[in-house]
Amino acid sequence: MTYNDRLTARIYQPAKHVMQSGKGSDAWVLEFEPCDSQRPERLMGWIGSRDTNRQIRLKFPSKGDAIRYATGRGIAYTVQQPLERSFKIRSYAENFR
Repeated sequence: MTYNDRLTARIYQPAKHVMQSGKGSDAWVLEFEPCDSQRPERLMGWIGSRDTNRQIRLKFPSKGDAIRYATGRGIAYTVQQPLERSFKIRSYAENFR
């Protein structure tokens, strides 16, 4: 069993921020699934983990680029498709009908 056999990544397109108007970003993100549980540190009580892959968040311009990166390095992955939102442009007057 190699190191990459334990790695599982999630590829997804993040939702836009609450304060952002418009469509959002077209970027795709690759994040690793946690391999180790989190534990409170005894002295300060902070939450810690030995899993440093939690800190890695890679951005790609397309879903295909993220998949090629994962397959090229032997990383198992799952793709989470974005939700399609229906958006209807309304006039200001329609709010009061």
